[in-house]
Amino acid sequence: MSSVNLVCHDFFVLLSFIACITGLLLLWERKQQKDEAEETERILFRMSFSYWLVYCVAFAIQKIVLPDWETIMMSLRITAALSYFLTFSCVVSLPLHKLAVRHVED
Repeated sequence: MSSVNLVCHDFFVLLSFIACITGLLLLWERKQQKDEAEETERILFRMSFSYWLVYCVAFAIQKIVLPDWETIMMSLRITAALSYFLTFSCVVSLPLHKLAVRHVED
């Protein structure tokens, strides 16, 4: 049963990797004038996608690297954990930013 969960998790990480690349392509910068709030929101979205992309790559490399290389495995685990928490902080910051902009407008 745990191998089924592991394969399912691997599939979702691969799917989210593709979604992150798609999200970054959609947020590709076009030279248009925008207000500061909208630009900050785009930056937070880009940071979220980028950090999650780093997590997906670190997760995939952990699957490939030989278990004998403990130094590399530890650094990959630390990288994955840090990128996971940075993604979480960016996702939490998005609604807080919207709330702050709305509060300033009122």
